[in-house]
Amino acid sequence: MCPTGLHVNRSLAAQSAEIRPAFDVIDADRDGRISRDDLRSFFSRFPAASDDVIAAMISAADADRNGFVEFEEFESVLPAAAAAGGIMDEAFRMMDRDGDGRVGFEDLKAYLSWAGVPADDEDVREMIRSGGCDEASGVGFDDLLRILAVDSGKSGW
Repeated sequence: MCPTGLHVNRSLAAQSAEIRPAFDVIDADRDGRISRDDLRSFFSRFPAASDDVIAAMISAADADRNGFVEFEEFESVLPAAAAAGGIMDEAFRMMDRDGDGRVGFEDLKAYLSWAGVPADDEDVREMIRSGGCDEASGVGFDDLLRILAVDSGKSGW
């Protein structure tokens, strides 16, 4: 959500579809808007994300100055390439606790629990399958994007 001077053309549905999973990952409380608390949760593993940095990120994107970043605001300041690469890359690294380039069953289950997303073991297995993978191999970055694209429209996700 850093100001880049680049704006996404909102008339392109494909770009919105690429950005939506990134927004949904950051929106920890699933209220349809990104708050400072959502950003603090997302960046909690990165000490460089101070309260000042988080406030600047909100300020840069909060066009209506209500203290939150709604999807349209998020979309307007985030180029599709950055959403599909940068933010999602960070989310993947957060989930990949052992750094092996794969998000396994335990990694995904731990992340979902940390993020407050209710998911039992079978839900986690189904998410991995929806990424085209199996529990033994886990999911790679591209697989995670498929999971988010499939599951972001389901209730509870």
